[in-house]
Amino acid sequence: MRSVVPSWIRPPGPVAPGLKIGLLGGSFNPAHAGHVHISAVALRRLGLDYVWWLVAPQNPLKPSFGMAPLGKRLDFARAEARAEPRIVVMDIEQALGTRYTIDTLTRLKQRFGQVHFVWLMGSDNLAGFERWRRWQDIARTMPIAVVTRPGSVLTMLGSKAATRFAKDFVRGDRRFAMRRPPAFTVLDGPRNRLSSTVLRAEAATSEIFVNILPA
Repeated sequence: MRSVVPSWIRPPGPVAPGLKIGLLGGSFNPAHAGHVHISAVALRRLGLDYVWWLVAPQNPLKPSFGMAPLGKRLDFARAEARAEPRIVVMDIEQALGTRYTIDTLTRLKQRFGQVHFVWLMGSDNLAGFERWRRWQDIARTMPIAVVTRPGSVLTMLGSKAATRFAKDFVRGDRRFAMRRPPAFTVLDGPRNRLSSTVLRAEAATSEIFVNILPA
């Protein structure tokens, strides 16, 4: 039976027919300049109108130990994204009642069918994409733009996902969001080395991120 998305779920940001919106999901534990970098590259290269950061209550592929409370992660993400007004930070998975990416994307498309969505990810995530629940269905749900990250490009190119969808890689341009999935593109350029793992390690000896750590 096809799930029905409640019509009362309000748009978390501007929504209008024809808008091109990138979706960047994750635990954001914490958000950092690397997330902003991925968003900025996609906004510029794909001509997106907005990027939505989908801050997950709990990433199914990551342990809950060491995960800051959702409210703190949201607050820090909003502070990190403040310099780019076209980034909208949200916890819409709470309202949608979803846990897995495939369910979130399916329901977003059902609820906001007039929008052209693009799923965004770093090349490090594509390297392990086959571990995601129904990863091949994710690729058939909306176009996917991969932004290169340091140290993961060769692994990405040899990944199961890259092999499976090799014929679906196309040039990333301002019409990419309108492509029929499966459609992949790789956006290369200056690579930001920051990661949440590095920042959490630094937080152990620094007060900069003390407010986002679990109590």
